[in-house]
Amino acid sequence: MPSAIRSLLDDPDFRRGAREMRGLAAGIGAWGLVTGVAMVKGGLSVPMAALMTLLVYAGSAQLAALPLLAAGAPMWVIWAAGFCVNLRFVIYSAHWRSVFAHVPRRYRLLLGYLAVDLSLIGFQRAYPADENGPSRAPGQLPYFVGGALLLWVAWQVPSLIGIALANVIPEAWGLGFAGTLAMIGITCSLLSDRGSWVVAGVAGSAAVAAFALPLKLNIIVAIVAAVAAGLLIEQGQNAARRLQRPS
Repeated sequence: MPSAIRSLLDDPDFRRGAREMRGLAAGIGAWGLVTGVAMVKGGLSVPMAALMTLLVYAGSAQLAALPLLAAGAPMWVIWAAGFCVNLRFVIYSAHWRSVFAHVPRRYRLLLGYLAVDLSLIGFQRAYPADENGPSRAPGQLPYFVGGALLLWVAWQVPSLIGIALANVIPEAWGLGFAGTLAMIGITCSLLSDRGSWVVAGVAGSAAVAAFALPLKLNIIVAIVAAVAAGLLIEQGQNAARRLQRPS
């Protein structure tokens, strides 16, 4: 095992994946710190908050669940919120299936745990899909692992620091606002085409329109609206490409 780890760390594609995700580490770390503080201030004990950040490893799902836990919402509502927030990973997994299907299942489960939104963005930039979808190529697995591990560390370390120091960090520091600004910056950097801007606009509009809903359910409404808009745009783009192909 140590030799396998050394081989992975020396792999140029592993290093490339980590290097290309390095620019996003500061923003991810800021959001992880905010989430760690929010979990403890939201009522979770330090051990439970640490367990949640290590096992769940999904900032959006964690933040969606916190107000529901604090409000004493039924468990099915909490599970439904987490399911809806993370539903996008089903689409991500479908993208990665064609390139990682050959990997043993136990390792694929680990890849699924490490996968985050930015992992997909980086992977798509490094290995763009053709008209038939993504295909296997040398270096894909170490590239993914390198980037995903760096993002995992960039999230977990600040999150655990936030959990440990939550009771001594004053609210006047405005960490929540700083973390929000960091995530807005990361999100805007990922909006690379008209379709992604439209989806972001739909999600924001839906969240504002449904703001009056109880238990932060406007987040769920925004996610559903964004997923629906994304699917409609993708279907329209696929139909346009089919029409442009020579018969």
